Amino acid sequence: MKFNITVNDSWLEPFLPVIRRRHEKSLLKELEFTGRQQRLSDVFNNHLYFGLHRTEDGNWVFREWAPNAVAIYLIGESNEWQKRENFRLSPIGQGVWEVKIPGEEMWHGMNYKLWIEWEGGCGERIPAYADRVVQDDISKIFTTQVWAPERPYCWKHRSLKRCSHPLIYEAHVGMSMENRRVSTFNEFRAYVLPRIAGLGYNMIQLMGIQEHPYYGSFGYQVSNFYAVSSRFGTPDDLKCLVDEAHAYGIGVIMDLVHSHAVRNELEGLSCLAGDYNQYFYKGEKGEHQLWNSRCFDYGKDEVLGFLLSNCKYWADEFHFDGFRFDGITSMLYWDHGLGRDFTEYKFYYDGDQDEDAITYLTLANKVIHEVNPAAITIAEDMSGMPGLAMSAEEGGIGFDFRMSMGVPDYWIKLIKEKKDEEWHVGDMFYELTNKRVEEHTISYAESHDQAMVGDKTIFFRLVDKEIYTGMSVFDHNVVIDRGIALHKMIRLLTIATAGDGYLNFMGNEFGHPEWIDFPREGNHWSYEHARRQWSLADDSNLRFRFLNAFDAAMLGIVKRVNFFESLPEPLVRDNERQILVFRRGEYTFVFNFSPVHSYSDYMFDAAPGKYVAVLDTDNVRFNGFGRIDEQQEHFTLYREGRHLLSLYIPARTAFVLRLQEERK
Repeated sequence: MKFNITVNDSWLEPFLPVIRRRHEKSLLKELEFTGRQQRLSDVFNNHLYFGLHRTEDGNWVFREWAPNAVAIYLIGESNEWQKRENFRLSPIGQGVWEVKIPGEEMWHGMNYKLWIEWEGGCGERIPAYADRVVQDDISKIFTTQVWAPERPYCWKHRSLKRCSHPLIYEAHVGMSMENRRVSTFNEFRAYVLPRIAGLGYNMIQLMGIQEHPYYGSFGYQVSNFYAVSSRFGTPDDLKCLVDEAHAYGIGVIMDLVHSHAVRNELEGLSCLAGDYNQYFYKGEKGEHQLWNSRCFDYGKDEVLGFLLSNCKYWADEFHFDGFRFDGITSMLYWDHGLGRDFTEYKFYYDGDQDEDAITYLTLANKVIHEVNPAAITIAEDMSGMPGLAMSAEEGGIGFDFRMSMGVPDYWIKLIKEKKDEEWHVGDMFYELTNKRVEEHTISYAESHDQAMVGDKTIFFRLVDKEIYTGMSVFDHNVVIDRGIALHKMIRLLTIATAGDGYLNFMGNEFGHPEWIDFPREGNHWSYEHARRQWSLADDSNLRFRFLNAFDAAMLGIVKRVNFFESLPEPLVRDNERQILVFRRGEYTFVFNFSPVHSYSDYMFDAAPGKYVAVLDTDNVRFNGFGRIDEQQEHFTLYREGRHLLSLYIPARTAFVLRLQEERK
């Protein structure tokens, strides 16, 4: 079998046997599940079988997979948290336990847990398929809660059509308000969602949705994979948020964590029924030493059923428009990709990869796209494994997009290590456009990763302590001038060279100050840095609002028809003068990264015709110096067989021209 993965990259030819084997392994696993009798997505309904469910006669049935258990009881408010025979589960085969409960013994909002006994031990546990888990304010103990409202949520708006070019607003609900506390879904819906719509983003990526015991983990230490984090509100509150986003024409994708699980035993899956390896690999393979978490055993059918049903659950139940799979580098490699430089293709195919995890990711993409053909999936992978964002039929794993993780790394390294005069525009263009042409990508200058404690956002890195004293519109501060100018240029260059989409983290569009630091013992459980100070962007006396306005104007350019359909075509890479010019469709992007040199009558080859300015970082609306006359029309000159465009390009400025009339 010949795969398209090698069409644009002949260097992959020697590894075709491995690529073919992985493809066949996923096909065989799919066939094993479906028997060619049904769709893969129709097989995985674990969430409709396991856990607590009402029966047609108004009673209840509860089921749990716990092959290592010798006895299981459902304990809760209805039986005074005591073991009762009428709440004792019975084994029904293949490690599954079941109990049927009269209707009056369980009710909406009732708290319960499992009491599980095994050889040599016993203890309270949260059910693996719990869809509602709450934490007591005083004891901080987590319990399962019956979620069965009399009136299920009624969806008002249809899910959206497929978004071919996502402009993603990455957001964390809990830190989305200015108050020093955990914010809610309803607050986000009322106060933040309109801001996102006003800026022009067409997709929101919600982080920390799955329940996690430690708030400071940013949601990446998941304990309850089917439960909406109760810190932010109820499942219906989340549905209402997604529903209203759809009313704005904004899709919502979920940051899905299937790469590992919290090692907590009382709240999570680790040692659920006295078996440390029920859901996870045995020995060192089951431990992520850096993250202090557990690693799923993707070779077990029961684990595949748990995770694949989880994908279907979130798509079906909450109408998510897609998923960003977090940390899949950790899944792809037995060493989790730690301490390894992926400088040669052999590192993707040398046997140190978890091919069961690759099979899982391939099947997950198929399930998601069967459930919702309009859904998008995004891979977060640091290793650069080829084929992630190609279909399985082409020799890939099936994601729609992959994150361009090298772009933010490049910007941070450049800002930290190079003087402004040393910024090499040729390197810039190469680093920002060096993508696999056969795979769709999402570019970004920074995400939440670059803002975590111990690091700095781009704007904070550019202006540092001056952010506290120099942001008044009544003051003149050269450090702030530089920071504002470069912040706009960096973001414009990132989105202008993006492959197929763009991402921004909440608040970074207006240069949110400082870092992100969730409440923890080390900061005396403070919420000071786990919030967003929108008032800074709303204050007309502060300069943050200009960056916010530029972000909206920038998105307005790229949202025009067919922007992403053509690739950036370089016209000028003048490293000596630090001038970069490239064309993308009908737009020409002009950058002057020189901090001191402006150039008059700078000439370069261009398509013949009339050009007009459509965006200018130096516009006074964006806190620039207004050095460019945007009303001026630019006509190409014809000299010695060449069509030339002559421009005035001020120092530390970027602008966009649109070819309005093309000359034949």
